[in-house]
Amino acid sequence: MCSSTLPGKVNSPLPGRSEPTYALIAGGGTGGHVNPAIAIADALVQRGRVGESIHFVGSRRGLEAKLVPAAGYAITLLPGRGIKRKLTLGNISAVSGLMVGLARSFVLLLRLRPRIVVSVGGYAAAPAAFAAVVLRVPIVVAEANAVPGAVNRLVARVAKASAVALPGTALPRAVVTGNPVRPAIAALDRSPLARAEARRVLGLPEGRLIVGAFGGSLGATTINRSVFELAERWRDRHDVAIHHAIGRRDWADASLRPLDVEGSPLYYRAVEYEDRMDALLAASDVVISRAGATTVAELAAVGLPSVLVPFPGATADHQTANAKTLEAGGAAVAIADSACDGAMLSNVLSPLLAQPQLLQSMATAAQGFAQADAADSVAALIEEHARP
Repeated sequence: MCSSTLPGKVNSPLPGRSEPTYALIAGGGTGGHVNPAIAIADALVQRGRVGESIHFVGSRRGLEAKLVPAAGYAITLLPGRGIKRKLTLGNISAVSGLMVGLARSFVLLLRLRPRIVVSVGGYAAAPAAFAAVVLRVPIVVAEANAVPGAVNRLVARVAKASAVALPGTALPRAVVTGNPVRPAIAALDRSPLARAEARRVLGLPEGRLIVGAFGGSLGATTINRSVFELAERWRDRHDVAIHHAIGRRDWADASLRPLDVEGSPLYYRAVEYEDRMDALLAASDVVISRAGATTVAELAAVGLPSVLVPFPGATADHQTANAKTLEAGGAAVAIADSACDGAMLSNVLSPLLAQPQLLQSMATAAQGFAQADAADSVAALIEEHARP
């Protein structure tokens, strides 16, 4: 985090700052929304904006409640949650929370008078954007997924511009900027020496092809089961190592672990959570993962071939769209969650690992989706449309 930013004041609509507010960044909920939002704020600071002049609006339930203050920015947290697309009792309280959120957003914008509002999607972006429209504050949308979420689809109709991560994203006035990624990932070195060092850091053996597998902090049961089955199928392989981040949800379930792998020629290592994801991305020859916006952006930034298993419950099936976009460009292989098992992974991975030139061509294709200056490009678009 840049030294010019100050610790945020959580739930404070009156931050008491000396700097006038430049940008109000609204939305969040998941890492796919929050991490790019923080990267955009950092880019604005790098372009000369003072950290105190950037304020976030998020949900009490979202990851932004923790991540934004940790990054050094002020945030106002709204009550409530998103409205489900079916009739439920929970929607009654959701509507009530939305009304409170709208009222607080109006007060916040009247007090801060930002020069621009940035919607990154998610529940909390809606009331802030509505208040911006009524108060005539310009809006820029930042959309990370190939299929935009409901809030950004709505907000984009009145936005000055839509910064999108992938070509073909169906939003008005779309500008392809790429999806901002963490600086540590954007600067990742995958040269032979750097990859050897990453393998040493992770304790992975030399002279083997490395398959990284992960499904997010909670994990993904389909991926976990399939990788366990893959390990059993590959137990006699001397040329492969599998580094598997299982996630908190399945870690304690011993019934899911691969059988008869310990002591076999295959090198298989399971961890609950990989806190050195940068090292795993640097060390791997190919990864197996979900296809969330942040994951896809990081794979592109690193230039890493992948086998993507989209989460079928993602809103508007946006993970499938993300995966298919990379697959169409030759950067990945997409496997439906319902079709993914150990046999399928083996059928897909075995020919890839046997053809170094194919892996290299996939790596080059992945880099073709990367926008090294994505955060700066979004920041430039924000500055272009901010009111004087």
